[in-house]
Amino acid sequence: MEPIIRKARITDVNQIKNLINRFANEGKMLPVSVNQLYEGLRNFSVIELNGEVIGCGALKIMWEDLAEISSTAVMEKYQNKGYGNKLIHSILEEAETLQIEKVFVLTYVPEFFAKFGFEKIPKSRLPHKVWNDCINCPKFPNCDETAMMKKLSK
Repeated sequence: MEPIIRKARITDVNQIKNLINRFANEGKMLPVSVNQLYEGLRNFSVIELNGEVIGCGALKIMWEDLAEISSTAVMEKYQNKGYGNKLIHSILEEAETLQIEKVFVLTYVPEFFAKFGFEKIPKSRLPHKVWNDCINCPKFPNCDETAMMKKLSK
């Protein structure tokens, strides 16, 4: 069966949390709480295969011209099969539909996002509003993620 990409539902929250936090425990992502997921659930898209969430990613609108892709993960056994690529394309299409001009990521895998036209930028180019979420991060203020930006066609 072919996986589908769809907007997340309430019933997906625990699967999304487990997926993200599995990678967070390995230092590959930042952890999320159930509360954060419920509050931001409308931002999430998931990859579903046979009723199981095998991947996720969020598009968070930051300002009138800026959004962030975050919490992007695909289960290890489904990696390198193109599912992550399809998910990112879907999220970027959503950003274009919303007429977002620029999308950024903070990532530990810049080579993955570079395939989609994201370019490394100094973190100082991101507006201060972006850093509101960082205050709750266990790595604050010593962020070791790479900032990347992509301009979308309007």
